[in-house]
Amino acid sequence: MILDALLAYVHHIAAFALVAILFVEMALCKPGMTTAQTRQLTRYDLFYGVFAAMLLIVGFARVYMGTKGAAFYWGNPIFHAKLGLFLLIGLLSVPPTMRYLKWGKALKANPTFVPGVDEIKGARKFIHMQALLIVVLPLLAALMARGIGYTAK
Repeated sequence: MILDALLAYVHHIAAFALVAILFVEMALCKPGMTTAQTRQLTRYDLFYGVFAAMLLIVGFARVYMGTKGAAFYWGNPIFHAKLGLFLLIGLLSVPPTMRYLKWGKALKANPTFVPGVDEIKGARKFIHMQALLIVVLPLLAALMARGIGYTAK
């Protein structure tokens, strides 16, 4: 029971951190951003990846080590939808991350580098798609936690 509670706690902290960082990225990545904001954005994106990995790892720990058991999760189509949506959000995070890595290299070569407006708008489009989809995850989690979708075999 204690392990299950601790896993749930870490899972929630990672989820909240992930959402917070996504919205920080949204606030930083905008036309007119400065060199300092560009540098911050590359750092925040690293944390975004760390918390996404933590969320996935702890989520699977909950599946296999939590009190509900793996059958509860794998037998629930809501879990599959939640996992699929999380993976889609992860895929949508790749294009901005690739841009940020490119911007980081450009910053090393030129300390006054600022990305162009089209580059920024391209990254923002993917950030907004992630933000739009990420708000559905808690609904799926709430449905799943209440056994909706689960059919015992």
